[in-house]
This record gives sequence, C-alpha cells and structure tokens, in this order.
Amino acid sequence: MLKKFERYPLTFGPTPIEKLSRLSEHLGGKVELYAKRDDCNSGLAFGGNKLRKLEYIIPDAIASGADTLVSIGGVQSNHTRMVAATAAKIGFKCRLVQESWVPHEDAVYDRVGNILLSRIMGADVEMVDEGFDIGIRESWENAIEDVKAKGGKPYAIPAGASVHKYGGLGYVGFAEEVRAQEAELGFKFDYIIVCTVTGSTHAGMLVGFASDGRQRNVIGIDASATPTQTKAQVLEIARRTADLVELGKDLTEADVILNEDYAYPIYGVPSEETKQAIRLCARLEGMITDPVYEGKSMQGMIDLVGKGFFPEGSKVLYAHLGGAPALNGYAYTFRNG
Repeated sequence: MLKKFERYPLTFGPTPIEKLSRLSEHLGGKVELYAKRDDCNSGLAFGGNKLRKLEYIIPDAIASGADTLVSIGGVQSNHTRMVAATAAKIGFKCRLVQESWVPHEDAVYDRVGNILLSRIMGADVEMVDEGFDIGIRESWENAIEDVKAKGGKPYAIPAGASVHKYGGLGYVGFAEEVRAQEAELGFKFDYIIVCTVTGSTHAGMLVGFASDGRQRNVIGIDASATPTQTKAQVLEIARRTADLVELGKDLTEADVILNEDYAYPIYGVPSEETKQAIRLCARLEGMITDPVYEGKSMQGMIDLVGKGFFPEGSKVLYAHLGGAPALNGYAYTFRNG
C-alpha cells in the first residue's frame, strides 16, 4: 500500500517480535503474549514509534525547501526528541515547543530524559506553560511564525506527527511488516495492543490491518484521558490515510476500538497500577516501559488478560512504541525500584 510514497530511511528495518514467555506464564499461561519492539527500531536517540511516521514526512520536508523542523510536545515528549534527532540526521535546524502537559513535580523533570536529549542534539527548546490538548496549539503556530520572522524556512510537524497529511503512513507499514512476520511465524495475531494519544499510530495500524479485515482486532489503550476527542481524531486520521493508500474500504466509528479504563488519573501521571505494570514487565522480561504511554498500555494488556477479555489460546501482540527516556523524569517515583 505504500509503494507510491517516498520514504527517508531513519530506522534499522523491520523490528523484531519477541515472545513474552515469563509474563504470559505469570498471567496464567492461557494467552500467548508477544511484543513488537519498535522501541529498538533505530540508532537515532533511542528510537521509537515517531520515526516510522517521520520516514514518510521527511521527504516532503526536504522537497519543500525548508531548513528548520518545528514541532511541539510536552516537557518529556518522545516525539520532540525524535524530531530533534531527525533534524540532526538530515542537517536541519530544529525548533521545539515544550508545553506543561503534565502536572509533575519531580525537581529535575524539565532537565533530564527526552528534553535533555533534545538539547544535546542542538534543538532550540522553548518552554511554554500551557496544559495538555491533542489539538493544534497556538504556541506551535507562533513558533512557526517566529522562525519565518528570523529568516528561517520552517517545516511544521504537529504533536505526535499525527494530524500531518502523511502522519498515518508509517503504521500502515507496521501492519504490512507484521503480516510478513506472521507468514514466517506460521500464525496470525488475534489482537494488537497499542497505546493511543494523538492518534496516528493507532490510525495507521487500523488502516493497515483493515486490508485483511482485522481493524477491530487493534485494541487502543487510551492514555490521553480525553477519549472522545482522541477517538474522533483516530477516525479522522484513519479515513484520510485510507484515502491516501487507496484502501477501498469505508472506515467507521465502530472500527476504532479504544479502551478508556487505564488513562487515569490524567495524561502523563501514572497510577499505582501503571507503576506495578512497569515493574512487573521489567522484572519478568527485562523490558522497560514508561509512565506516560507504554506503562499504561502494558497495564491495560495485563488487566485484560486477567479479566478474560482474550479467549484462551489467543496470541496477542503488544506494540512497544518506545518512551523509556521519560523514566528519568520520574526518578522520585521509582527511587526504590
């Protein structure tokens, strides 16, 4: 579905699928859990899901004649880290807006983890005291205009690269990659678990798996705590992406499966259950998840297994999208492990 789109290689190639044998056994052994390790997808600043998206966005940025990538996220945004890394890789400048999306009081929250890496990579980082929202932000639009006013040529990349016209393509590719790996494994996954916030990762998967009728097997675990807005954005991105790739199927609201049970208390703040899921996965599999995204989708998957949501014998694929650097901003939370 992606052959007609230009791709700028930022990743190593297909990411491995790993069986989570100890976690599966710990949860009763009736469901087989696997992880697709998109957290290990690149040598660029610890990688992660945003690079799949950026691979299809960067050719357009280069063709536009721009010299500066301009994006936005929270203080510990994985996305802005990846934009900074990509800008360094392609020789662009980088302007980042970091908003106060998480009411977090760790003393070093704005000096470690993702934002530290972005600064090391030379990004021009602007701190803005504004709360969380997945929509288009005025501070980002102001940054774009400021780059222009100073003689630069900005290329705008929205939060999570999600509402960019090509934002969903990378995870269409994820689905195609999984299908090829399924052929080698000799089975198909019954469910795919993905964390959902700004929406294009989930939307791209939805489109990619719709080509063989599995779009409703993609289970989004909401981490935004704004599920109505998030679900609408997933559908909007999915429909636009489906048109781009000429899917030939209509996607409806019923195709967007979004579980709202694990985003509490709010975006970016881990519940006690999220913290326990992070510890459990780390201690059984040595696989590190984060408090904002993957910890919440891991909590969701663990809880759904425990509740019997997945029929016995199901093979469940957990999409590990990266994000571990953000753990540095939660050092007090995990000071004793």
